[in-house]
Amino acid sequence: MALGFNDMGTGLFDRAARSLNEDRIGLAVTGLSRSGKTVFVTSLIQNLLALGHGVNTLPAFADVLRTDGVSRLLDVAILPAGASALPHFDQAAKLARLSAAQPAWPDRTEDLATISLMLTIARPSGLGRRIGPRRVRLDILDYPGEWLLDLPLLHQDFAAWSVQTLDLLRQPPRRAIFQPFLDFLDRQGATVTPDEALARQGHQLYRAALDQCRRERGLRFLQPGRFLCPGPRGDVPYMWFYPADPAQRGGMTNLLAERFEAYKLAVRTEFFEPHFASFSRQVMLVDVLGALVAGRAAFEDTVRAIQAIAGALRYGSGGGVIPTTASWLLRGMGHVLPPVLGRATDAAARHLSDPSIDRIAFVATKADHVPALKRENLRHLLRALVDPIAEHPAGAGAAIGHHVAASLLSTEDGSARMDGRAIPVVQGIVMGEDKVRPYFVGEVPSGPPPADFWSESFFELPVFRPPPIDPSGRTGLPHLGLDRVLADLIGDLVQ
Repeated sequence: MALGFNDMGTGLFDRAARSLNEDRIGLAVTGLSRSGKTVFVTSLIQNLLALGHGVNTLPAFADVLRTDGVSRLLDVAILPAGASALPHFDQAAKLARLSAAQPAWPDRTEDLATISLMLTIARPSGLGRRIGPRRVRLDILDYPGEWLLDLPLLHQDFAAWSVQTLDLLRQPPRRAIFQPFLDFLDRQGATVTPDEALARQGHQLYRAALDQCRRERGLRFLQPGRFLCPGPRGDVPYMWFYPADPAQRGGMTNLLAERFEAYKLAVRTEFFEPHFASFSRQVMLVDVLGALVAGRAAFEDTVRAIQAIAGALRYGSGGGVIPTTASWLLRGMGHVLPPVLGRATDAAARHLSDPSIDRIAFVATKADHVPALKRENLRHLLRALVDPIAEHPAGAGAAIGHHVAASLLSTEDGSARMDGRAIPVVQGIVMGEDKVRPYFVGEVPSGPPPADFWSESFFELPVFRPPPIDPSGRTGLPHLGLDRVLADLIGDLVQ
């Protein structure tokens, strides 16, 4: 049945009203593997839920939502998964694992997972209250950290990537680990015809060396990321490639280049465009402390990875949750026009409202591994590492914040004696133990460490046991600095 002008106007009005009251924040929680993304998301959600029920778990963020001393946050709820094609982030399972009698940290993320919260917020003015409360949808994506390192590949071809990668492999400490793979390349030479057995052999040698770099040396700039975390599809044929000398022309090089391009297409169409590209706010979690104690090579590799990832993302003003007039008018028309025109107008609306990342919060995680007196040094060190991103053209126009945080506070400050003097330490229970003991991380420089700072030692931070947690989650999760991160990141969008 054809729609009359009045029906069309009513549909457009209803759509406009929803656009005025319903906003969306796309929050990308990014970071390399083991930077703490899953725990960050779990703590963020549980503390927002508790805040929505009147428990002040996020003081700095709660202050943003107050007018004349009264909170305007009416409710926070997890939205149903609906018909999403992606797995749902299982908040209940994560909370149960952390709060068990024998608590454990969440397993390593192996696939994409999404979750959305709805924040209901009263408007600050009398006129605004007549319109009704705002509903702000917060969409969050959890994903394997290894996959983030695939984003820089989207801007490279096989030849450029191979030259860059092989140059890195021939430098210490990678050279010793990759020597079997480099010997394989020397033996292979120019292979005129494609050889599937050789391709698989080279891929396996290369992937094994990547894994060894991560396990034994704490390196983080390891590409392609899905070689270390393939995801639910496993080791599919387009992943059977490796860097090769582009000067060696032949069928094998062509085969590797073809697979490299197929890999990039999968990353773009299955991860970046449908999921990652729609975010307007970004958290970049960085295990600065873990890289620092792992030694100079691991530290420099972490910096290399962060800067490569940041350079591959879109930054600039114009994002956020406030829809443009043209955008919501087009979306409203899409609901009342015939299907073909409706789809066209909806696509145009998405294009108009498609935001770049206009605010990013860099967060040095695991800040509960250092005492309070050293945390400011950790923040300054983080800032020194990421400042070049703000000066790069890719970072132009984005507001950048620098924070230290612990998504789940697992230690307490204390003191211990070393060489006859008292020093500040943290105290906690290491996983697998049952008694509290002190831990001293050593010196934390406030800027890039000088050459004489480094030793040849390599060690990892201790893994402390999660603190006692209410299994219901009603009181939230103890944390350090999460509220300030959230206030800096989305505070302007919920005022």
